[in-house]
Amino acid sequence: RARSHTVTTTSSSFTANLSASSSTLAYDREFLRTLPGLLMVAEIVLGLLVWTLIAGTEYFLYPAFGWVMFVAVFYWVLTVFFLIIYMTMTYTRIPQVPWTTVGLCFNGSAFILYLIAAIVDASSVTKELDSHNYNSWAASSFFAFVVTSCYAGNTYFSFISWRSRTLQ
Repeated sequence: RARSHTVTTTSSSFTANLSASSSTLAYDREFLRTLPGLLMVAEIVLGLLVWTLIAGTEYFLYPAFGWVMFVAVFYWVLTVFFLIIYMTMTYTRIPQVPWTTVGLCFNGSAFILYLIAAIVDASSVTKELDSHNYNSWAASSFFAFVVTSCYAGNTYFSFISWRSRTLQ
């Protein structure tokens, strides 16, 4: 019986804390003025260019472009998700998640996989494949390398943030 009382108390205090913390919606306008915020917006805009340039072609006939599409769309969706988390300051409401480690893993994996996808994209662009898709594929290759450099920059900033957290 005492055990159920403890569970009830814990549950009600959790509910009280949750309702108190979720009653105000925070919005961090200053995040977009920081270099990581600007890089994240660039990743979203340029990543959208990468996958729309490929999606407008017959990419499904060539497995290499399917891989580039997967990486571009996957990280585009996740970057939009993380931008929403940072803009709404959701990370302050979920302190159990090690956000600096999550950010480092996300940006590091995005950098590595986007670099591979950009190299695959660039090496697959030839006039012999399909001449009317050549310009779209070449442009997607260029933007894939630009997005890769944006993720590299955010990986650096995530590493600095993670390192300062682990040294404390």
